[in-house]
Amino acid sequence: MPIQFMTSPKYLLTSESVTEGHPDKLCDQISDAVLDAALSGDKMSRVACETVATKNLIMVTGEITTGTHLDFNEIARNVMLDIGYTDVKYGIDGYSCGVVAHVSQQSPDISSGVTTSLEHRGESEADARRATGAGDQGMMVGFACNETDGLMPLTVDLSHRLVEQLANVRKEGLLPYLGPDGKSQVTVEYRQGRPHRVDAVVISTQHEDQSDRDAFTKQLRKDIKQNVIDPIAGELMDDDTNIYVNPSGWFVVGGPQGDTGLTGRKILVDTYGGIARHGGGAFSGKDPTKVDRSGAYAARYVAKNLVAAGLADRVEVIVSYAIGVAEPISVSVETFDTNHLDNEKIEQLVRDNFDLRPGAIIEDLDLRRPIFRQTAAYGHFGRTDIDLPWERTDKADLLRQKAGI
Repeated sequence: MPIQFMTSPKYLLTSESVTEGHPDKLCDQISDAVLDAALSGDKMSRVACETVATKNLIMVTGEITTGTHLDFNEIARNVMLDIGYTDVKYGIDGYSCGVVAHVSQQSPDISSGVTTSLEHRGESEADARRATGAGDQGMMVGFACNETDGLMPLTVDLSHRLVEQLANVRKEGLLPYLGPDGKSQVTVEYRQGRPHRVDAVVISTQHEDQSDRDAFTKQLRKDIKQNVIDPIAGELMDDDTNIYVNPSGWFVVGGPQGDTGLTGRKILVDTYGGIARHGGGAFSGKDPTKVDRSGAYAARYVAKNLVAAGLADRVEVIVSYAIGVAEPISVSVETFDTNHLDNEKIEQLVRDNFDLRPGAIIEDLDLRRPIFRQTAAYGHFGRTDIDLPWERTDKADLLRQKAGI
């Protein structure tokens, strides 16, 4: 018999996260800062922005159609300085690095598929906006479970909170010798599908060079456990929990100096830490007509409201689209045998209460606003520190009422 997550007496799951100074996350934030700047000046901007970061150089490219002026140089530098890349010792800094931008307009073939034509549709302007076609084909996945207050898997929730704490102790000067780059990884032991304990924690963090390596490594591991790991995961750890701090030893060369960064390379960090499936499309740098982004946000919105309504403890929603077509090609709901209502009735509730056409998603979640850079580090889902429309559970009461539970 195969081991089943929901019935296994012991099942280990692992997720990871990265700090805002990780080279890929640096690129995500620059791409989303460009998107926010475009939407601030022209809410109908079409943006597909890619960023590359390497030693002392940022390159911004992609397809952008907007009615506002974008200062790519200023945008990129401000992001780097906000993160903490303020000194050349990190291999790149926002004051002196090179910034190169090469941007073109969106392909007219793509644009025609998502641009609403009122005279041909014979619809009102509001109806026509909601009928906007998808900007691409693909599958988008939303997930929610009742393991945390944010209705996220505990593994990825802890991973995000650890790297947030790692950034906080650096920025607040508590551990001033830390650099902007870093990673976390958390393994949770589940029993019968419920979190039981933290089995392992891994923290890798960039730091300044030191003359006495042995003494510094010992102090670093003590500092990280005391100031980062214990405040976040301590209550779920026990004497058998394995803790690894900078397991490779030295981590002085980091950020874009140590590894070239690229937008869209941390898709599992951005979503559910590998606990749910993933359609494959990245988020950052894409305006909401790209269903890679808006469709995934809508799928999360559906899944979270279903769990918040008490219809299931664990929900995965998959939505697929065809380019230029408004209605989804398919919508599926998986509850992993945790449902408290017949699956067929849950699927009917989704069809009756959620409009998953791209234009309708943009309208209902109000996505033509500059709200995206804040999502480009520490996850797009389960955030309790910022107000994101797809994280609201404003349909839970309605779903519960219609379900009669």
